[in-house]
Amino acid sequence: MILVAGAGTVGLSTALFLAHHGADVLVVERREGPDVHPRATGVGPRTAELFRELGLEDAVDAAAIPMTTGLGKIAAPTLATADLDALAAAAPPRPVRMTGRSGDFSPAALRGPCPQDRLDRVLLAAARERGVTVAYSTVLTSFTQDETGVTAVLNDGERTVRADHLVAADGARSGVRDALGIGVSGPGALGGALTNILFTADLTPHTRGRSFVTCGTDTGMLVTIDGTRRWVLHVPHEDGLTDARCRDLVRAAVGDPGLDVDIVGAARWRVRGQLADRFREGRVLLAGDAAHTVPPVGAFGMNTGVADGHNLAWKLAAVLDGAAGPGLLDTYEAERRPVAALVLEQALLRLADPRLHWGTGPEAAAARAAAGALHAPIVHLGHRYDSSAIIDARTELPSTEDLVLDGSPGSRVPHLWVADGVSTLDLVASRFTVFTGSPSWLESAEAAGLPAHRVDADWIPEDGLLLVRPDGFVALRTSDPSTDLDKTMRHLLSS
Repeated sequence: MILVAGAGTVGLSTALFLAHHGADVLVVERREGPDVHPRATGVGPRTAELFRELGLEDAVDAAAIPMTTGLGKIAAPTLATADLDALAAAAPPRPVRMTGRSGDFSPAALRGPCPQDRLDRVLLAAARERGVTVAYSTVLTSFTQDETGVTAVLNDGERTVRADHLVAADGARSGVRDALGIGVSGPGALGGALTNILFTADLTPHTRGRSFVTCGTDTGMLVTIDGTRRWVLHVPHEDGLTDARCRDLVRAAVGDPGLDVDIVGAARWRVRGQLADRFREGRVLLAGDAAHTVPPVGAFGMNTGVADGHNLAWKLAAVLDGAAGPGLLDTYEAERRPVAALVLEQALLRLADPRLHWGTGPEAAAARAAAGALHAPIVHLGHRYDSSAIIDARTELPSTEDLVLDGSPGSRVPHLWVADGVSTLDLVASRFTVFTGSPSWLESAEAAGLPAHRVDADWIPEDGLLLVRPDGFVALRTSDPSTDLDKTMRHLLSS
């Protein structure tokens, strides 16, 4: 059994990935139920792919907010004074296409942002449907570990559970991380405290049929949550903030003194940038904000955490099944910590200058090049792994402005439609998979017990193959006829 501490988006996603690979999972969460505050809203293309792998793409898409013709980030003194028609007419073309059912880079598509409260409801229902136990109002009080597992004490001794491993997805102030004595690096808290005011109000007289992701006003930043009545206003934190004061702030941001506003709640938070010194201590592994906390510009934080869980799940399942040696778990930190460090660096650059993220065209590209900022598609989809679970990894990025997925070892396998609605990513199907254009390699793969697919693509070597891992990353690209797939698999899984 795997114990997951924390039932936020990362904890629930990790539990789902583990269950998808056949693991028994218990998730414990100190809160009484799912958080009503939306927090992050941007589900990146890689995360959409991972939900597609679980069969949840349509469910998450249904929970998302339609933004196919909407605006991204806009600014005006108040929402009421924003000329949305003019802003829409002047909006630059969208940056490099990453998603879309006919997109170049990914088979996954969401119709718009999906706030975490809506996303978590989808994930919670799916997790329970697939056998995951999610226990709210349950505190992980303490834990110990030995050579065979982790013993966790819940609710001050009310219950003790024994798990093979513990995954800490318990947030930026992770109690598990602190108990392990794992330090963090990075700038830490950035700027003053903020408050998210979650409210309902009819803003259609001011949006006039238009939609936007965020609207920066003189009072604070308005964020679309459901596109109709549910919104968030980010404002500097004030002590003793009352509902009446929250209503006044909302009315000021909207520019409508008589607006009917219902305050759902207010949550204090702070922008942070930190990276755990280690992602693993024995049988305990860190994921999400417990491992890395990233400023929100770019919407990288939650998506990086979900990818942590996806990377970790197949490895834990393989170790539990006896298909892999315990050393495979060392590749989790070797692969994910450099990605987290890169994401943190990129988010900090954008926090200092948001135009590096939102800007389009040659001037924006030049500014990113000067600042060392990668174009957002590369941050989401273009990172590369280097560990003992990759053979001859190619870690260099071919471009800092254009997303390049070319089948290099350590990169995510390229997306290619191979049938109606079926991508090469779908063919991986959460297992080691061979792609080749050669009949002889199809036979070799069958002899090694590996599923194989004949694909005509320039990223597969002539008379060669790609061996793709269960997480969709290329483990081997070769045209060497002496390659022994049985021996290769033993090497990859022994790590």
